[in-house]
Amino acid sequence: MRTCCIYPVGMKTAVQQPARRDPKSPPAADRVYAHVKQGVLDRRYEGGTLLTEGELAEAVGVSRTPVREALLRLEAEGLIRLYPKKGAMVLPVSAQEIADVVETRQLVEEHAARKAVPAPPALLQRLTELLELQKAQAAAGDLAAAAVTDRSFHAEIVRSGGNEILSRLYDQLRDRQLRMGVAVMHSHPDRIAKTLTEHEEILNALRDGDAEAAVGAVHRHVSWFEHLARGEAR
Repeated sequence: MRTCCIYPVGMKTAVQQPARRDPKSPPAADRVYAHVKQGVLDRRYEGGTLLTEGELAEAVGVSRTPVREALLRLEAEGLIRLYPKKGAMVLPVSAQEIADVVETRQLVEEHAARKAVPAPPALLQRLTELLELQKAQAAAGDLAAAAVTDRSFHAEIVRSGGNEILSRLYDQLRDRQLRMGVAVMHSHPDRIAKTLTEHEEILNALRDGDAEAAVGAVHRHVSWFEHLARGEAR
């Protein structure tokens, strides 16, 4: 005999609804990805640090599945190396990586500096603002923020050329530049003063409409990283 349940009028069955994620909140894997990447860039996770899925899951408040997804993305970007059943090791910045980035930067930035002359007023104004911001950040000892502003200063010159393909290529160096910049500033705290002086030289050359002086200033500024790489290689 088939039975059925009869509920009183007005009484509703309790149907369990799946938990809803806040539509404004990024997916769990994206949150883990951003957490780890920012930690690598601002040196909370230095080269050689071993990260475990459990620790990251607890830190971000997610399960281990999105942690694995995020770590795979970070490994593809060359920031970490995965070790099965152990975790992920943050890769140190190598001398070869610095040399490769320097070579690419020289090719792109020297071309961009030459093309930026005569510099439009809007570019000169933006570079002036960024230089003043970087000076304030350096005075406050905020080296991570100063490294971000440093990168923005150079990116503005590259973008001013109007070549979208070149700009996207340069943007692909963003994270590597930031990571190296923070590392250099911490290892060579006296370097920030020289960086500000060299940025001033680049800006003055653009303001004077002297393309060769601008290219020379960019070359000397970027080449310093190459000397650092050679020093680490020995």
